[in-house]
Amino acid sequence: MKRRNLLASAAMGLMLASGAFAQGMDKVKACFVYVGPIGDGGWTFQHHDGAMQVQAAYGDKVEIQYQENVPEGADAERVLTQMALGGCNIIFTTSFGYMDPTNAVAAKFPDVKFEHATGFKRDHANVSTYNARFYEGRAVQGHIAGKMTKSNKIGYIASFPIPEVIMGINSYYLHAKKANPAVELSVVWAFTWFDPAKEADAAKALIDQGVDVIAAHTDSTAPLAEAAKTEGVIGFGQASDMAEYKDGPRVSSIIDNWGPYYVKRVGALLDGTYEQIDAWEGIAGGEVLIGEITDKVPADVKAEAEALRDAIAAGTYHPFTGPINKQDGSAWLAEGATAPDGDLLGMNFFVEGIVGDIPQ
Repeated sequence: MKRRNLLASAAMGLMLASGAFAQGMDKVKACFVYVGPIGDGGWTFQHHDGAMQVQAAYGDKVEIQYQENVPEGADAERVLTQMALGGCNIIFTTSFGYMDPTNAVAAKFPDVKFEHATGFKRDHANVSTYNARFYEGRAVQGHIAGKMTKSNKIGYIASFPIPEVIMGINSYYLHAKKANPAVELSVVWAFTWFDPAKEADAAKALIDQGVDVIAAHTDSTAPLAEAAKTEGVIGFGQASDMAEYKDGPRVSSIIDNWGPYYVKRVGALLDGTYEQIDAWEGIAGGEVLIGEITDKVPADVKAEAEALRDAIAAGTYHPFTGPINKQDGSAWLAEGATAPDGDLLGMNFFVEGIVGDIPQ
């Protein structure tokens, strides 16, 4: 269920590669396991778009197979086993809860390559892991939110209390606060990745509290659809561009750009350069994209947001740069210090200024 939970141990060995162990292949059968429907408009939609980019890149050298709506747990192990028996050469498992099933099945099929999104376990030489630094995009969204709110109340729809989500909330708030010291953040926990009804209810709850800027860490377009019902409320696309709401509440988006990674990994299998890795890329690597900032955003705010994006990409700015205290007032990062990846991957606290507790 907690599909994208990253632990501090994941920081060890980021992008460390073992020697290449794959021989070149004339054709690859690349298979994808999805936690939601490909039409969710967000997380799964974007992974499937990446799969289609693989097909476009390699044509008849690649066969694509996928399965939607696979629950995390025993069902995932069954699906993975069927895929391995069915001739899949590489299997991408795109949800955190697939981590243990991925490693369990990988042990039984050492000649099949397994790639797990957002996990940290690589128990076997044929398992790699990959993720994106979504918190970088949250910094850009936070700046826009702080500048755009008229009520000084911004909101965040959170899925599960895991490090990936918590670091996103913290980054969003820190940059909204820098842009507007009067800003207040409300967090609503939806306890789902994809449930449009629950996501819409969460957005309505925030709007009822006076929130006029909403960010979401769930998978459907429902928060934007709900925001569109109230004049003056704006929001952001999540995981996918959600451009259909550009004429409404959507002012920008975080786009999970998995395609280049998938193309690279399948290409490495084709040409014999494939190796085990643990990848965590962000704006600089092109896996986190900032969607078009619309004209609803004043020109000066747009320029500031784009400058922030570019500084993150250039490595001249880190979204978690001290001084930053934890919620209880204790020191976390000193002046000028930046957060180690291990701290981020195991993040289990709010920063100072956020009101409310993290559910246990």
